[in-house]
Amino acid sequence: MSVFTHLVAELGRLLEPVLAQSATAAAIVLFTVLVRLALHPLSRAAFRGATPAAGCLPILLQLPVFFVMYQAFSSAEVGGKANELLGHRLFAAPLGARWTEALGEGGLVGAQGLVFLGLFGAIAVVAAWSAVRGRRTAASAAVAAAAAAATAPKKAAAAKKPGVGGGAKPGVGVMAEVSAEQQEVMRKLGGVLPLLSFGTLITAAVVPLAAGLYLLTTTAWSVAERAWLQYRKERAEQLMGGGERSSL
Repeated sequence: MSVFTHLVAELGRLLEPVLAQSATAAAIVLFTVLVRLALHPLSRAAFRGATPAAGCLPILLQLPVFFVMYQAFSSAEVGGKANELLGHRLFAAPLGARWTEALGEGGLVGAQGLVFLGLFGAIAVVAAWSAVRGRRTAASAAVAAAAAAATAPKKAAAAKKPGVGGGAKPGVGVMAEVSAEQQEVMRKLGGVLPLLSFGTLITAAVVPLAAGLYLLTTTAWSVAERAWLQYRKERAEQLMGGGERSSL
């Protein structure tokens, strides 16, 4: 943890001439961005569905980072010395403070309380954006599954015709049934999973302000990264579709 503390402190010193007392808060944001950049290849592989483990690795690898962040701004001492990070602030709020402590220093709209309200508001905006995109993605997947289920009987009938594939292919009827089941599962998950994005708000309310900044940054990165990857995928599909039409 002392290595992490030293790294964040050094980043804060580099930013201090520009950002003054909020330099360490900016260093946390920068540190989070560097972590997410390092994990981007895994996130890209997870989006493409390369391996089942790839979807879990970006989240699992961030857990130790979040734990170290939490400990660094919760411990009075690091390596037998006073924790210098606890003296840094984001505007009026200490980076080691929690929301309950901020409420005791001026109430909900006090100087520290307003910093936390700003953090919660930013997290809520990111969570809402994530929820909207999640619902759209689930709806698109359900439509695709419904289309696959609708075309499966036609494919099965074509496969049964003489001279076309030598008879029905095994598993076609099962594929249609599975697609229908997947459609129902996607419909249910589409209504529940997007709401989990707002769980970050609950976590941010009980952890130090520094950890809340980490949550905000990594969540915003995740949503923006997924939006960008989806855009690139749709763009590639459009280009491929245009190439097929031009060759006909």
